[in-house]
Amino acid sequence: MSKLGSLGARLHHGEVGYGFVKNRKIWYGISILITITAIVGLAVRGLHMGIEFQGGAVFTTPKNTNASVSRAEEDAERASGHDAIVQKLGDGSLRIQISGIDTDKSDQIKEKLSQDLKIDAEQINAELVGPSWGDQIANKAWQGLGIFLVLVVIYLAIAFEWRMALAAFVALIHDITITVGIYALVGFEVTPGTVIGLLTILGYSLYDTVVVFDSLKEQTRDITKQTRWTYAEIANRSINSTLVRSINTTVVALLPVAGLLFIGGGVLGAGMLNDISLSLFVGLAAGAYSSIFIATPLVADLKEREPQMKALKKRVLAKRAQAAAKGDSLETADDTDEAYGDEPEDTATVVVGPRNQPASRTRGRGRPSGKRR
Repeated sequence: MSKLGSLGARLHHGEVGYGFVKNRKIWYGISILITITAIVGLAVRGLHMGIEFQGGAVFTTPKNTNASVSRAEEDAERASGHDAIVQKLGDGSLRIQISGIDTDKSDQIKEKLSQDLKIDAEQINAELVGPSWGDQIANKAWQGLGIFLVLVVIYLAIAFEWRMALAAFVALIHDITITVGIYALVGFEVTPGTVIGLLTILGYSLYDTVVVFDSLKEQTRDITKQTRWTYAEIANRSINSTLVRSINTTVVALLPVAGLLFIGGGVLGAGMLNDISLSLFVGLAAGAYSSIFIATPLVADLKEREPQMKALKKRVLAKRAQAAAKGDSLETADDTDEAYGDEPEDTATVVVGPRNQPASRTRGRGRPSGKRR
């Protein structure tokens, strides 16, 4: 078995673990800092909306045009008075995109381009996008996003509980804010492909979160019937038990997206790949982070505010203090890198959280009940 597979098995069985929930204030602080940076970038630089949202014109030159991309960009900006995006296509033609112009001036811009590029105006193909169509696309995108979030909250509230639904909603807003902020900071164009990528990563992030929530729901069943672990400790066990799976799925998903972004968009110059690949890359990474460091710790915070969970925590801590006063070897079940002992015969039959058990008194005081690795 590989080292990663061995670690995954040990994490799943609760033999080792990391205190994600215990250190949740650190993750909250990191997320707040990243989110503030994204919001500032969005407020200062704004989004570079594509022609589909602003309206404008796209001019395509004939095949094997001799003009360079830089020259065509200068000529297009001089002819239109607006910023232009020029891409060289595989057949040697140029795609000149000018956003925010009045479509009535397209013929005039087309004539100037034909003169500057020394191309017959009849050979330049013009595609016009009206601003009203762009507004309609933008409104539909916002409506789709809103409906998606509402349905997600309703489903999670029914399948799990409202606290998990709220935590998942916060995680999704976290992912959206970071992705949109990165777009503003790097200046990539926002196109319908960006919206598609955004909705895709939200579904992926939600899937990763639901996997952890499902494990948490199963392990906290009848939690108040035992006095070994608090809700936060069991939540931490749920994260650790699915950690390797989350890492594996995220890495496998990021590899092809990274190929599109850094090789297809950067090295090969396929700029049209950037709009969707950046949203996928940033969103997948943010979604994996929020599933582990935001959603489940937030659920633990909300649940431990309940009177039942507060009472359970008091009983657990009181039992541990009592065992410590008597000199019993009682593990604290805080998901540290400790091995878990065997189940004493007089313990409750309800199994929740890691198998971290006190030593049996028949084996002597102060001696662990299980093997350490």
